[in-house]
Amino acid sequence: MQFDDDADLDTSEVQDVRGSRVPGGRATVGGGIVGLIALLLGLFFGVGPEQLGLSSGDPDAAPTASSAAQVEEACRTGQDANDREDCRTVAVVNSVQDYWEQEFRRRQGTYTPSRTILFSDRIGTACGSATSAVGPFYCPGDRKVYLDLGFFDELRTRFGADGGPFAQAYVVAHEYGHHVQDLMGTLERSQDGRTGADSNAVRVELQADCYAGVWAHHATTTPDESTGRPLITSLTQADIRDGLDAAAAVGDDRIQERLQGRVTPESWTHGSAAQRQQWFTTGFRSGDMADCNTFR
Repeated sequence: MQFDDDADLDTSEVQDVRGSRVPGGRATVGGGIVGLIALLLGLFFGVGPEQLGLSSGDPDAAPTASSAAQVEEACRTGQDANDREDCRTVAVVNSVQDYWEQEFRRRQGTYTPSRTILFSDRIGTACGSATSAVGPFYCPGDRKVYLDLGFFDELRTRFGADGGPFAQAYVVAHEYGHHVQDLMGTLERSQDGRTGADSNAVRVELQADCYAGVWAHHATTTPDESTGRPLITSLTQADIRDGLDAAAAVGDDRIQERLQGRVTPESWTHGSAAQRQQWFTTGFRSGDMADCNTFR
Protein backbone atom coordinates (compact mmCIF):
# COMPACT_ATOMS: atom_id res chain seq x y z
CA MET A 1 0.00 0.00 0.00
CA GLN A 2 1.43 3.34 -1.10
CA PHE A 3 0.30 6.93 -0.52
CA ASP A 4 0.64 9.98 -2.76
CA ASP A 5 3.88 11.57 -1.57
CA ASP A 6 2.61 15.07 -2.30
CA ALA A 7 -0.76 14.77 -0.54
CA ASP A 8 -1.41 16.90 2.54
CA LEU A 9 -2.54 14.90 5.58
CA ASP A 10 -5.38 16.21 7.74
CA THR A 11 -4.14 15.63 11.27
CA SER A 12 -7.28 17.21 12.75
CA GLU A 13 -8.97 13.84 12.27
CA VAL A 14 -6.51 12.14 14.67
CA GLN A 15 -5.76 13.20 18.24
CA ASP A 16 -2.49 11.90 19.65
CA VAL A 17 -2.58 11.47 23.44
CA ARG A 18 0.08 8.80 23.69
CA GLY A 19 2.07 9.23 26.87
CA SER A 20 -0.65 11.17 28.65
CA ARG A 21 -2.32 10.19 31.89
CA VAL A 22 -6.01 9.60 32.53
CA PRO A 23 -7.08 11.64 35.59
CA GLY A 24 -9.16 9.83 38.18
CA GLY A 25 -10.22 6.22 38.28
CA ARG A 26 -7.97 3.25 37.91
CA ALA A 27 -6.96 0.98 35.08
CA THR A 28 -9.89 -1.17 34.08
CA VAL A 29 -8.21 -4.30 32.81
CA GLY A 30 -4.77 -5.57 33.64
CA GLY A 31 -2.38 -7.70 31.64
CA GLY A 32 -1.96 -11.44 31.77
CA ILE A 33 -5.00 -13.70 31.64
CA VAL A 34 -7.40 -10.91 32.60
CA GLY A 35 -6.22 -8.89 29.65
CA LEU A 36 -6.52 -11.91 27.37
CA ILE A 37 -10.10 -12.53 28.46
CA ALA A 38 -10.92 -8.88 27.93
CA LEU A 39 -9.33 -9.01 24.50
CA LEU A 40 -11.34 -12.12 23.64
CA LEU A 41 -14.55 -10.30 24.59
CA GLY A 42 -13.70 -6.85 23.37
CA LEU A 43 -11.53 -7.07 20.25
CA PHE A 44 -13.10 -4.91 17.52
CA PHE A 45 -16.35 -5.00 19.50
CA GLY A 46 -17.55 -1.72 18.10
CA VAL A 47 -18.91 -0.38 21.36
CA GLY A 48 -17.11 1.21 24.26
CA PRO A 49 -15.67 -0.52 27.32
CA GLU A 50 -18.67 0.36 29.49
CA GLN A 51 -20.92 -1.88 27.40
CA LEU A 52 -18.30 -4.60 27.68
CA GLY A 53 -18.43 -4.41 31.47
CA LEU A 54 -14.79 -3.36 31.62
CA SER A 55 -15.20 0.20 32.86
CA SER A 56 -14.31 1.49 36.29
CA GLY A 57 -13.55 4.86 37.78
CA ASP A 58 -14.82 8.07 36.21
CA PRO A 59 -16.42 7.35 32.82
CA ASP A 60 -16.03 11.00 31.86
CA ALA A 61 -12.30 11.02 32.54
CA ALA A 62 -10.34 12.44 29.65
CA PRO A 63 -6.61 12.21 29.02
CA THR A 64 -4.48 15.18 29.91
CA ALA A 65 -2.44 17.02 27.30
CA SER A 66 0.23 14.74 25.93
CA SER A 67 3.89 15.56 25.73
CA ALA A 68 4.17 12.82 23.13
CA ALA A 69 1.66 14.21 20.63
CA GLN A 70 3.66 13.60 17.48
CA VAL A 71 1.25 13.35 14.58
CA GLU A 72 0.47 17.06 14.25
CA GLU A 73 4.14 17.91 13.78
CA ALA A 74 5.42 14.78 12.05
CA CYS A 75 2.55 13.78 9.76
CA ARG A 76 2.30 16.42 7.08
CA THR A 77 2.38 14.59 3.74
CA GLY A 78 1.75 11.28 2.07
CA GLN A 79 5.47 10.69 2.10
CA ASP A 80 5.34 10.78 5.90
CA ALA A 81 2.58 8.15 5.74
CA ASN A 82 4.84 5.94 3.64
CA ASP A 83 7.59 6.27 6.24
CA ARG A 84 5.85 6.20 9.64
CA GLU A 85 3.23 3.94 11.22
CA ASP A 86 1.39 6.71 13.06
CA CYS A 87 1.32 8.88 9.94
CA ARG A 88 0.03 5.90 7.98
CA THR A 89 -2.85 5.70 10.43
CA VAL A 90 -3.62 9.39 9.83
CA ALA A 91 -3.60 8.80 6.06
CA VAL A 92 -5.89 5.78 6.31
CA VAL A 93 -8.33 7.72 8.51
CA ASN A 94 -8.30 10.53 5.94
CA SER A 95 -8.93 8.12 3.07
CA VAL A 96 -11.68 6.19 4.86
CA GLN A 97 -13.52 9.35 5.84
CA ASP A 98 -13.11 10.89 2.38
CA TYR A 99 -14.80 7.81 0.94
CA TRP A 100 -17.71 7.69 3.39
CA GLU A 101 -18.33 11.42 3.14
CA GLN A 102 -18.62 11.10 -0.63
CA GLU A 103 -20.73 7.94 -0.40
CA PHE A 104 -23.18 9.50 2.06
CA ARG A 105 -23.44 12.56 -0.18
CA ARG A 106 -24.13 10.33 -3.17
CA ARG A 107 -26.96 8.78 -1.20
CA GLN A 108 -28.32 12.22 -0.23
CA GLY A 109 -27.16 11.75 3.34
CA THR A 110 -24.78 13.60 5.64
CA TYR A 111 -21.62 12.01 6.99
CA THR A 112 -20.43 13.28 10.37
CA PRO A 113 -16.65 12.78 10.73
CA SER A 114 -15.23 10.77 13.62
CA ARG A 115 -11.89 11.45 15.24
CA THR A 116 -9.41 8.67 16.00
CA ILE A 117 -7.66 8.89 19.38
CA LEU A 118 -4.17 7.40 19.53
CA PHE A 119 -3.43 6.40 23.12
CA SER A 120 -1.11 4.25 25.16
CA ASP A 121 -1.88 1.99 28.12
CA ARG A 122 -5.29 3.39 29.12
CA ILE A 123 -7.86 5.96 28.10
CA GLY A 124 -10.99 7.68 29.37
CA THR A 125 -13.96 7.84 26.99
CA ALA A 126 -17.65 8.70 27.02
CA CYS A 127 -18.21 4.94 27.22
CA GLY A 128 -16.00 4.52 30.29
CA SER A 129 -12.30 4.00 30.85
CA ALA A 130 -10.34 1.14 29.35
CA THR A 131 -6.84 -0.18 28.89
CA SER A 132 -5.09 -1.28 25.74
CA ALA A 133 -6.09 -4.86 26.57
CA VAL A 134 -9.55 -4.37 25.05
CA GLY A 135 -8.07 -3.72 21.63
CA PRO A 136 -9.24 -1.05 19.18
CA PHE A 137 -12.81 0.08 19.74
CA TYR A 138 -15.44 2.58 18.68
CA CYS A 139 -17.35 4.50 21.35
CA PRO A 140 -20.86 5.53 20.26
CA GLY A 141 -21.08 7.84 23.28
CA ASP A 142 -18.58 10.29 21.78
CA ARG A 143 -18.44 8.84 18.25
CA LYS A 144 -14.68 8.35 18.35
CA VAL A 145 -12.34 5.49 17.45
CA TYR A 146 -9.73 4.52 20.05
CA LEU A 147 -6.49 2.83 19.05
CA ASP A 148 -3.25 1.88 20.78
CA LEU A 149 -0.74 1.34 17.97
CA GLY A 150 0.91 -1.39 20.06
CA PHE A 151 -2.06 -3.55 19.11
CA PHE A 152 -0.58 -4.10 15.66
CA ASP A 153 2.39 -5.88 17.25
CA GLU A 154 -0.08 -7.99 19.25
CA LEU A 155 -1.88 -8.86 16.04
CA ARG A 156 1.31 -10.46 14.76
CA THR A 157 2.91 -11.87 17.90
CA ARG A 158 -0.16 -13.04 19.84
CA PHE A 159 -2.66 -13.76 17.08
CA GLY A 160 -0.34 -14.94 14.35
CA ALA A 161 -1.29 -12.48 11.61
CA ASP A 162 1.31 -11.65 8.96
CA GLY A 163 0.89 -7.95 9.63
CA GLY A 164 1.77 -5.30 7.09
CA PRO A 165 0.42 -1.82 6.33
CA PHE A 166 -2.88 -2.98 4.92
CA ALA A 167 -3.58 -5.27 7.88
CA GLN A 168 -3.42 -2.09 9.96
CA ALA A 169 -5.61 -0.25 7.45
CA TYR A 170 -8.19 -3.03 7.69
CA VAL A 171 -8.40 -2.55 11.47
CA VAL A 172 -8.96 1.20 11.10
CA ALA A 173 -11.50 0.76 8.30
CA HIS A 174 -13.39 -1.82 10.38
CA GLU A 175 -13.74 0.62 13.27
CA TYR A 176 -15.00 3.31 10.92
CA GLY A 177 -17.47 0.73 9.65
CA HIS A 178 -18.93 0.88 13.17
CA HIS A 179 -19.12 4.66 12.91
CA VAL A 180 -21.09 4.30 9.69
CA GLN A 181 -23.41 1.85 11.47
CA ASP A 182 -23.82 4.34 14.30
CA LEU A 183 -24.79 7.11 11.90
CA MET A 184 -27.27 4.79 10.19
CA GLY A 185 -28.81 3.49 13.43
CA THR A 186 -27.57 -0.07 12.92
CA LEU A 187 -24.98 -0.29 15.69
CA GLU A 188 -27.54 -0.37 18.49
CA ARG A 189 -28.77 -3.73 17.21
CA SER A 190 -25.61 -5.32 18.62
CA GLN A 191 -26.39 -4.21 22.16
CA ASP A 192 -29.19 -6.61 23.02
CA GLY A 193 -26.92 -8.68 25.28
CA ARG A 194 -26.98 -11.78 23.10
CA THR A 195 -23.97 -13.70 21.85
CA GLY A 196 -23.58 -16.64 19.50
CA ALA A 197 -22.97 -17.35 15.84
CA ASP A 198 -26.39 -15.99 14.81
CA SER A 199 -26.49 -13.03 17.21
CA ASN A 200 -26.84 -9.40 16.21
CA ALA A 201 -23.44 -8.76 17.79
CA VAL A 202 -21.83 -11.04 15.20
CA ARG A 203 -23.90 -9.60 12.36
CA VAL A 204 -22.81 -6.07 13.24
CA GLU A 205 -19.15 -7.08 13.30
CA LEU A 206 -19.36 -8.88 9.97
CA GLN A 207 -21.06 -5.87 8.44
CA ALA A 208 -18.21 -3.66 9.65
CA ASP A 209 -15.80 -6.07 7.95
CA CYS A 210 -17.84 -5.74 4.77
CA TYR A 211 -17.79 -1.95 5.00
CA ALA A 212 -14.00 -2.12 5.37
CA GLY A 213 -13.94 -4.10 2.13
CA VAL A 214 -16.17 -1.54 0.41
CA TRP A 215 -13.71 1.21 1.32
CA ALA A 216 -10.78 -0.90 0.09
CA HIS A 217 -12.55 -1.35 -3.26
CA HIS A 218 -12.64 2.44 -3.70
CA ALA A 219 -9.41 3.35 -1.89
CA THR A 220 -7.32 4.01 -5.00
CA THR A 221 -10.05 6.00 -6.77
CA THR A 222 -11.40 8.19 -3.95
CA PRO A 223 -10.07 11.71 -4.51
CA ASP A 224 -8.37 13.52 -1.67
CA GLU A 225 -9.72 17.01 -1.04
CA SER A 226 -6.27 18.63 -0.91
CA THR A 227 -5.10 17.42 -4.33
CA GLY A 228 -8.10 16.01 -6.17
CA ARG A 229 -6.06 12.82 -6.56
CA PRO A 230 -6.48 9.57 -4.62
CA LEU A 231 -4.50 9.62 -1.38
CA ILE A 232 -3.79 5.91 -1.78
CA THR A 233 -2.00 5.30 -5.07
CA SER A 234 -1.37 1.56 -4.89
CA LEU A 235 -3.18 -1.39 -3.31
CA THR A 236 -1.93 -4.80 -4.39
CA GLN A 237 -3.31 -8.30 -4.11
CA ALA A 238 -0.61 -8.95 -1.51
CA ASP A 239 -2.04 -6.07 0.53
CA ILE A 240 -5.52 -7.56 0.33
CA ARG A 241 -4.15 -10.94 1.43
CA ASP A 242 -2.63 -9.23 4.48
CA GLY A 243 -6.04 -7.76 5.29
CA LEU A 244 -7.77 -11.11 4.90
CA ASP A 245 -5.11 -12.74 7.06
CA ALA A 246 -5.70 -10.16 9.80
CA ALA A 247 -9.47 -10.70 9.57
CA ALA A 248 -9.00 -14.45 9.98
CA ALA A 249 -6.57 -14.03 12.89
CA VAL A 250 -9.24 -12.29 14.96
CA GLY A 251 -12.05 -14.70 14.13
CA ASP A 252 -13.81 -15.97 17.26
CA ASP A 253 -12.94 -19.57 16.50
CA ARG A 254 -9.23 -18.82 16.08
CA ILE A 255 -9.07 -16.77 19.28
CA GLN A 256 -11.02 -19.34 21.31
CA GLU A 257 -8.90 -22.21 20.06
CA ARG A 258 -5.75 -20.32 21.00
CA LEU A 259 -6.90 -19.12 24.41
CA GLN A 260 -9.09 -21.95 25.69
CA GLY A 261 -8.25 -24.90 23.45
CA ARG A 262 -11.81 -25.34 22.14
CA VAL A 263 -14.37 -23.50 20.03
CA THR A 264 -17.67 -22.45 21.61
CA PRO A 265 -19.89 -20.81 18.93
CA GLU A 266 -22.58 -19.96 21.50
CA SER A 267 -20.28 -17.27 22.94
CA TRP A 268 -19.16 -15.72 19.65
CA THR A 269 -19.31 -11.95 19.33
CA HIS A 270 -17.52 -11.37 16.02
CA GLY A 271 -17.87 -14.38 13.76
CA SER A 272 -15.53 -17.08 12.56
CA ALA A 273 -12.32 -16.53 10.64
CA ALA A 274 -14.01 -17.75 7.46
CA GLN A 275 -17.00 -15.43 7.96
CA ARG A 276 -14.83 -12.39 8.55
CA GLN A 277 -12.85 -13.09 5.41
CA GLN A 278 -16.04 -13.78 3.46
CA TRP A 279 -17.69 -10.48 4.35
CA PHE A 280 -14.58 -8.38 3.78
CA THR A 281 -14.28 -10.04 0.38
CA THR A 282 -17.95 -9.38 -0.37
CA GLY A 283 -17.47 -5.66 0.21
CA PHE A 284 -14.16 -5.54 -1.64
CA ARG A 285 -15.46 -7.28 -4.75
CA SER A 286 -18.66 -5.28 -5.16
CA GLY A 287 -17.74 -1.92 -3.64
CA ASP A 288 -21.42 -1.50 -2.76
CA MET A 289 -22.51 -1.11 0.85
CA ALA A 290 -25.94 -2.45 -0.12
CA ASP A 291 -24.30 -5.87 -0.41
CA CYS A 292 -23.29 -5.73 3.26
CA ASN A 293 -26.69 -6.70 4.71
CA THR A 294 -25.58 -9.32 7.23
CA PHE A 295 -29.03 -9.25 8.86
CA ARG A 296 -30.78 -11.15 6.07
